This record gives sequence, C-alpha cells and structure tokens, in this order.
Amino acid sequence: MSLLTFSGSTENDPRIMEWIADHQNEPGKIAAHWFKLVRRSGSDVTELLHDGYLTACVGDFPFAYVGAFKSHVNVGFFYGAELSDPASLLEGTGKRMRHVKIKPEKAFDSGSLETLISEAYLDIKERIEVEG
Repeated sequence: MSLLTFSGSTENDPRIMEWIADHQNEPGKIAAHWFKLVRRSGSDVTELLHDGYLTACVGDFPFAYVGAFKSHVNVGFFYGAELSDPASLLEGTGKRMRHVKIKPEKAFDSGSLETLISEAYLDIKERIEVEG
C-alpha cells in the first residue's frame, strides 16, 4: 500500500488560525481543542487546511483531521480502520479512514480519543519508516 501524501504542510499554517478565528461557535471551539491535542502528538507534526479540515501530518503524510459541522465535530484518522479501538469510538465503513463523532450535548470517553490520537501518530511514524 502506498501512503497518502499531501504537500504544503507547515509547522504553523496561517489558514488554521484563520479557520479557528472564523469558527467561534461551539463545534468550532470543540474542533480547535481537539486539533490542539492532535498537534501536540509530536515535535515533527505539521499542519494544513485540506478540504476545509484541520489536518495533521508528519512530513507530507497525514494521520489525523478535525472537522466542525453544524451539530457535531469529527476527529478522524486516515488509517483509522487499523487502529485498536477498545472503547468502540470509531465510526465509518471506508477501507482506511475512520472518525470519532463528538456531539456537544453528549458525553463521551475523551481519554480513549486521546489514546486513538497517540496511536494514529505512532502508526504514521511506523508506516513512514516501513513504506515512506
């Protein structure tokens, strides 16, 4: 399997800050919070705005994204189908991608989502080493 690549990721993409400034509703604030946690996965994490989603990469290789919608936020993983998910947070039926849907009014297991973020970061690092 060849790795998905996006060009143009940088340490601090100004479009991310613009997106956050333009999304000050509740879903936008939740998305900004989770993207901040994704960015903290490692010192080599870069970012870009891709198709309206806050996207985290290692080099040119994306591993996670965050998107805000009218009534929920998705925290997604480009290789989420292969992550362990003992809390059964991941949704989706695609070949590779999965996401966690966060609804502002509904409690969920944030610790397990943090674990998924860490796993996704470590997973892309391993994929880059093996395939990149």
